[in-house]
Amino acid sequence: MAQDLLHQHEIQEVVRRAYSALPSGGGRAVVEKLYSPEELSGIPAGAIDWALGVGNPVRFAGLDVGEVVLDVGSGGGIDTILAARAIGPTGRAIGIDLLQEMCERAMAHAREAGVAGWTEFRRAEMEAISLADESVDVVISNGVINLSARKGRALAEIHRVLKPGGRLCVADLVVDDDLPPEVLTSDSAWAG
Repeated sequence: MAQDLLHQHEIQEVVRRAYSALPSGGGRAVVEKLYSPEELSGIPAGAIDWALGVGNPVRFAGLDVGEVVLDVGSGGGIDTILAARAIGPTGRAIGIDLLQEMCERAMAHAREAGVAGWTEFRRAEMEAISLADESVDVVISNGVINLSARKGRALAEIHRVLKPGGRLCVADLVVDDDLPPEVLTSDSAWAG
């Protein structure tokens, strides 16, 4: 086994524990600042309650009917469901998440939203996406890439699965300043 110089597995475990312990996501108060009433119409309450994102990438992704969309870090499924509605039953919406329980929760929300026929959720790491090369038209991600210790690897995987001319639409957190060591090594900073 290759040496993990960036401590990715330890960071993933910190993130996994933190997100597994959450009683719910941001809920309606946060989501209503990011999504319009029209976008939220028909979205299951559970998907809203479990929303953990920082933006609304679906709004800016320019999705077309029939496209294949990958949601990296799908969480409770709100963005995957919105994407599935935009691409319709001739498309395919795929959500990946580090936590199996989030995938199960999101699939239940997709069934409730009526998009389960062309939507799936897989437990996967963003640094090792379980899809074929050049198989996705659009990748969206909402507040997740910042959680990776290997952001370059995650972005390389996204590039690998995108078809030539494919699109990436990300909402995420960026820090412009050098962080002190106590923040860089803080479990809560990595998970939060």
